[in-house]
Amino acid sequence: MSTLHFGHTVFALCNYPSLLTNGILRLEQLEDASLEDFTAEEHREHLVFEKLLDSYPGLLERLWEGSEEEVLHVGELIGKGASAAQGEDIKLLKPVVIDWIVHVGEVVLPPLPCNSKITCGFNHPLTGRLLCPAELDWNDAETKQKLKSGEIIVSGDRWPLFLYTDEAYDPDDPWNGLLRSRLLINAFRHVFTSPSSVDKEPKATRAGNACLHGMTAVTAPSVTYITTLVRFALCSLSVFSRTDTATDSETFYHSLLDLMEDPDEKGEVIDLLVWWNRQIFPTSSAAK
Repeated sequence: MSTLHFGHTVFALCNYPSLLTNGILRLEQLEDASLEDFTAEEHREHLVFEKLLDSYPGLLERLWEGSEEEVLHVGELIGKGASAAQGEDIKLLKPVVIDWIVHVGEVVLPPLPCNSKITCGFNHPLTGRLLCPAELDWNDAETKQKLKSGEIIVSGDRWPLFLYTDEAYDPDDPWNGLLRSRLLINAFRHVFTSPSSVDKEPKATRAGNACLHGMTAVTAPSVTYITTLVRFALCSLSVFSRTDTATDSETFYHSLLDLMEDPDEKGEVIDLLVWWNRQIFPTSSAAK
């Protein structure tokens, strides 16, 4: 499994040096303890660590035999590979997301150029509405101004309207339409299958890039990953960073993944992933 595939389908926004260091220490602690003795966050981190070990044959031996500096160096190398892969995905998405949200023949005022992000985010009514936290009313002039000025701070756990089908949020049924928007489907196809598959019905032969990267089904982390990238593509910042506090991408990613991994939400998540697989891999068993 490549770093690209691991980030796509297992865990994307990760501090790899920390993951490796903590993982090795935890393996030593597990000689006299069990995973149940650790916090939920530590438990998840260790599961990610184990999946990373499975992805790289010989990695565990290298970590056991290496010094602390060598472990950190290996983590930095894996992290650089993951960041480069994310950068390529963002480069793919940035110019096309604007095309997808502007309808053919529609005149957008002020203009929203595909090659500049300065006018995106809350600086533009089109991207601003999509990024508006679902519980707020973008049509309220005061709310709109406070979002634009930064007076209203949008943390990563305040989910935007573009996550929902037709940008319609139902406070009485938060799962209604959640993570089922056409924008997300377009982005997923563009990155994981091929750019040409966006405007076509999915077929078995159109899983090219996904097959190359080892993907046979949509996973909760892959949906979370692509949603995080779309959110960034709509914002006004030009450089993506896991630790950026302006977009709070890491909190956003984790908040979605927390929902998808919540045992109490298992039924909804299964339904959601079946729906996604019908859109992306309609002939796979995961779509049944």
